[in-house]
Amino acid sequence: MHTATQSDTCSGDSLQRPLRFCHLSIFYPPYSFGGDAVYVQRLCESLARRGHDVHVIHCVDSYHALGGSGSLPPPDPIPNLTVHSLRSGWGALSPLLSQQTGAAWFKSKAIREVLDSVSFDVIHYHNTSLFGAKVLEITPRTGRFVKVYSAHEHWLVCPMHVLWKNNRELCETPACIRCSLHFQRPPQWWRATGLLPRATAAVDAFLSPSRFSIRLHQERGFTREMEHLPLFVPTPESKQPRRKPHPRPYFLFVGRLEQIKGLQEVIPVFRKYPDADLLVAGKGNFEAELRRLAGEAKNIIFLGHIPPDQLGALYQNAIAVVVPSLCYEVFPLVVVEASAHGVPVVAHAVGALSEMVEHGVRGLTYTSTAGLLDALEELRTKPELRNELAHNAYRHYATMWSEDTHLAAYFDILTRTATRKYGFVPWRQQALLAAAQ
Repeated sequence: MHTATQSDTCSGDSLQRPLRFCHLSIFYPPYSFGGDAVYVQRLCESLARRGHDVHVIHCVDSYHALGGSGSLPPPDPIPNLTVHSLRSGWGALSPLLSQQTGAAWFKSKAIREVLDSVSFDVIHYHNTSLFGAKVLEITPRTGRFVKVYSAHEHWLVCPMHVLWKNNRELCETPACIRCSLHFQRPPQWWRATGLLPRATAAVDAFLSPSRFSIRLHQERGFTREMEHLPLFVPTPESKQPRRKPHPRPYFLFVGRLEQIKGLQEVIPVFRKYPDADLLVAGKGNFEAELRRLAGEAKNIIFLGHIPPDQLGALYQNAIAVVVPSLCYEVFPLVVVEASAHGVPVVAHAVGALSEMVEHGVRGLTYTSTAGLLDALEELRTKPELRNELAHNAYRHYATMWSEDTHLAAYFDILTRTATRKYGFVPWRQQALLAAAQ
């Protein structure tokens, strides 16, 4: 395991020409559901703004197969960024076939055409599950390039991505076929073959946002070394306190309303906690059950979906952000967003959350309902503690989770990976040759 550090290999290096990137991700906004796609978009836009030539391949069929609906307006065009939105005449059958066989099938030709259209320096895989594992083996016919894979979830060791066994508990002992059926997904029989090891052998470097997830991959039998590369969120435009969006003291939840996010463990606490409100920003397929659980409680307010550019005031004026996830989160961006706004976090001590929050340093963690109540009350009644944790959270964001820090570490990994693969860095060599001419 190697921890990336800052280097001078970002776009300001005078011996480095702009690079050509291809990012492959099943989901890409607006055809997306979770934080991994938001990160991919932010990374691609950041690279494009710095002058690099960036291409994205994503699958609209997969978005629709998992419940997304409609034809959505594309984001505003950005110079140097080209988005390839793949659709097939087979609709949901295309990702289903990939999920069952591990091959890209109806998407293979389109993916290969993009990879052959530009002499890419970096091919970066993200969530590729519904492209199939064999997509990792699709290789440009010419050029020198590195392939990297970001493990945003645990798909490499878990067909359901989240190590949430039988859709009800943490997975301690795998039983993948039975678990898939509990999730109402067909089992992936190809995982019993050597397909996944063969496909991952085509990747030059694997990245993970958290050390916890790296250890978990190792424990579950993934043998490739992983680099530690935390994710980032952009620095908020203004640090000045915004007008309070809510009249009473409140704690904030931001995220998808899904069972594994654990909000059903928090709502009963607030039903008996009249001293502060719980504001819930988000939507999801578990929302009706959560509203039923909240009942007539006046201090639990569902806000629905809040656009990212309107979340700032909610973050800044919260006592803390509550992250009650029940599953093994890899690197929930809500923790980074809270830290970027100088807000501490109250988190369930599971997965990477303990690593990210660090009890008593950037927030408080808990393991029981009583512990959650104690953490809420401690932050509500001790403003000096709350402010100290908030200061520490922002300082950690600025030094570890900012855009500049992330890109420096990212380019450092790319440079070391290219050197390991070729004995030199191809894009630097080309820049030197161009300068000599």
